[in-house]
Amino acid sequence: MPDDLTAAADPHGALALARRALRHFEAGTTDQAPQIVRQSLAAYTDPDRYALELERIFRRLPLGLALSLDLPGPGGYLALEAAGVPVLILRGEDGAARAFLNACRHRGAALCAAGKGTARRLVCPYHSWAYDATGALKSVYDEATFGPLDKAKLGLVALPCAEAAGIVWVALNPTAAFDIDAWLGDFRAELEGLQLARWHIHAQRSFPGPGWKVAWDGYLEAYHHNPVHGATVGRYTIGNLLVHDIFGPHQRLVFGRKSLADRAGRPEAEWQPEADIRRIHSVFPNLSISGVLGDHALVSLLLPGPTPDRSTTRQTVLAARRPETEAEIAASDAFARLVLQAVVDEDYAVGATVQAGLTTPLLGHFLFGRNEPAIQHYHAEVARLAGTEPPQPVAG
Repeated sequence: MPDDLTAAADPHGALALARRALRHFEAGTTDQAPQIVRQSLAAYTDPDRYALELERIFRRLPLGLALSLDLPGPGGYLALEAAGVPVLILRGEDGAARAFLNACRHRGAALCAAGKGTARRLVCPYHSWAYDATGALKSVYDEATFGPLDKAKLGLVALPCAEAAGIVWVALNPTAAFDIDAWLGDFRAELEGLQLARWHIHAQRSFPGPGWKVAWDGYLEAYHHNPVHGATVGRYTIGNLLVHDIFGPHQRLVFGRKSLADRAGRPEAEWQPEADIRRIHSVFPNLSISGVLGDHALVSLLLPGPTPDRSTTRQTVLAARRPETEAEIAASDAFARLVLQAVVDEDYAVGATVQAGLTTPLLGHFLFGRNEPAIQHYHAEVARLAGTEPPQPVAG
């Protein structure tokens, strides 16, 4: 049977992906870019370039800032800071998700503290101006003494927002309207296949990391898995084996799990393709959705910090269903510990040394190998959308 299986024969594409991964495993190969490229260190350190990228990418494009699961019902909200913009995402009584600047129109105080909660009415903690879930200003404390104003013109500043594929997408510029179908293209079907709205949030946490690009590079390749993750996720995946597909700026990375080796020479009817691969959906510019082990998955939202050497990651651990038994709870807790260790103690610990090395200009540039096609594509897309210099081919 050819790789382009019919939807009926391979509805989630797992068998075709497992075939590609197994061929690489047996041959000792991996998907590759056409050539090695070099990336100037200025792409990681130059504050002017950084400011340009924040403005043209993070403050104009739709960002997947929340899961639909973060807003489980009317009044559910998530407040966070993204690329220096205070954002409040709120589900209304009509079920629609909306996004606003998390700032009162009176004097700019945050309406909700960072994190999640439920509020059918938003009351400013500074002077008690109150807004409803659509952002409309409903009341002004002691309005008679404040003076006349037109409340209809003083609703919260709305941010473009759409909900699709179990994700709430927000643009951080009020004038940056977007078409989510056009932005996601064929990748939308990939994301919808994950059925994110049907999962259960088991744990969420935020933690600091190295600069945005240093941190994000680690989400885009399997080359480092054996050296860095031998004690954690590397126990389950095959290092330096990548099946790579591009969907515009977005990417799908597939790693082979070690169980893949048992499929060689066996009839495909006996395969368990979903158990033999690990899919990572990399949504440009900063959302990674990774099916790591069995009934668990990891969603990582990486937000750039105020300077090129700092970032924050919001990590969400998903379980296929709410764990109820002692064994199920223990399994979900163990997975949550595993991915925290893999990211913080392994990826970001190494990333901190990379970030420290960027303080000297002596290195000149980084190299992205042919076996790192996803990193190459990502940096090329950043350069294309920001209008900066892309990675350059290395002769040889």
